[in-house]
Amino acid sequence: MNREDGACEPVGTVCTDAGCHSACVRYGVSGVVLKRLGWVDGAFINTASALVFKATLPTLIFMSLIQADLSVALNVSLLVFFALATVGQLLLSWLWAWRRVPYADRGVYIQGAFRGNCGIVGLALAAAMYGNYGLSAGGVLLGVVILTYNILSVVVLTAFHPDKRLSWRPLLISIAKNPLILSVVLAIPFAAFAVPLPDWVLASGEYFASLTLPLALICIGATLSVTSLRQGSQAALGASLLKMLVLPIVSTLAAWLIGFSGRELGLLFLFFASPTAAASFVMVKALGGNTALAANIVAITTLMASLTITLGVFVLRLIGWI
Repeated sequence: MNREDGACEPVGTVCTDAGCHSACVRYGVSGVVLKRLGWVDGAFINTASALVFKATLPTLIFMSLIQADLSVALNVSLLVFFALATVGQLLLSWLWAWRRVPYADRGVYIQGAFRGNCGIVGLALAAAMYGNYGLSAGGVLLGVVILTYNILSVVVLTAFHPDKRLSWRPLLISIAKNPLILSVVLAIPFAAFAVPLPDWVLASGEYFASLTLPLALICIGATLSVTSLRQGSQAALGASLLKMLVLPIVSTLAAWLIGFSGRELGLLFLFFASPTAAASFVMVKALGGNTALAANIVAITTLMASLTITLGVFVLRLIGWI
């Protein structure tokens, strides 16, 4: 079902890439305007970011997974490849950031370079291109995405935290208590055994999950400023170019070389090419990192997404890979 207002609908719906992108930009601009008007302050940003991280985003993930059609979507080789490719992207980003990015900002930079917005943009684009297959296969792949992205994000953000070195005990506790990971674990038995939920629970869950994108992007917009964007332009632009150009090209080429093609390769590309996830900002905020840099990376990659994703799909279709 397409939304006439162009808003992003991540749960069980299909929207066009132009509609999703324009809605994302509108929400981000709204945050800037609301901050200028004084209607959004630091207390709101802290509360809303916590709500997204602890409640609305986990609900979004849970709803996407339990509605996936496993008979159509379960492809072990695709899931394994994506997880390995994500680790490879992190390592490449880590190596590139070495000695180029200040130590305190290195974790934010690395996370911004490898962590894509697969739960909203990637899943919506997959559904728009491939219908039920895109929605089901993308929903299952989203489970792997959440586990790998959040575990690796906690690792890099903790490893380069400005106040302390990597401590494995708090790190493991943080991973085990991560609400996004817990939502995947909770959804697995519901999806695997097709456990039905009452209609009112599904409807309530979808309405609650739909708060994720507006709240996250309003917080990002409210955090942005011309000064911080200018001061952080080199690091933010470097991470954005890695995220939107270098890593999608390398990862998609690797997928083709080992035998992926058609809709499988197309699905992988859309997930690889998604702009940096708004959840990356929320996690940086929760762990006390450089929120301005995180917000700048999300903003730049979101602005780049329409061009890079459209061009990537065009080229892949032109050469007959998808």
